[in-house]
Amino acid sequence: MAGSARRPVEQPGLSRAAERGSAVVDFVLVGALLTMFFLAIIQLTLVLHVRNTLIDAAASGARYGTLADRTASDAEERTRNLISLALNQGFAEQVSTQEVNVHGMRTLEVTVRSPMPVIGLIGPRGMLEVKGHAAVQP
Repeated sequence: MAGSARRPVEQPGLSRAAERGSAVVDFVLVGALLTMFFLAIIQLTLVLHVRNTLIDAAASGARYGTLADRTASDAEERTRNLISLALNQGFAEQVSTQEVNVHGMRTLEVTVRSPMPVIGLIGPRGMLEVKGHAAVQP
């Protein structure tokens, strides 16, 4: 064995003693990262649910307001009721209607401005705006 380099002999227990407790640190770091990732996915799902609920309520309110015996104020009231039932009263505070012309057709437009849910259902007001349209019957 001339010319071959000898490896130093490791003492059993010194290498393991230096790594003792590192599994706990790794578990905490990875666990915290996965928890934050999971909570972000849940919050994104909640934002999409709120947005889709508002779009549906605005479109349903617009269709309701264009019926022969209904008015734009009926559309606002219907939209507020649907939002209050599905989410809560805070999301139904800013509902407005107007008649607009879309591709040469008179339509009723219902606009809903609501808070953007950032932490749970809590968030800055007026950040989320959705619109629903329905053709006005001639």
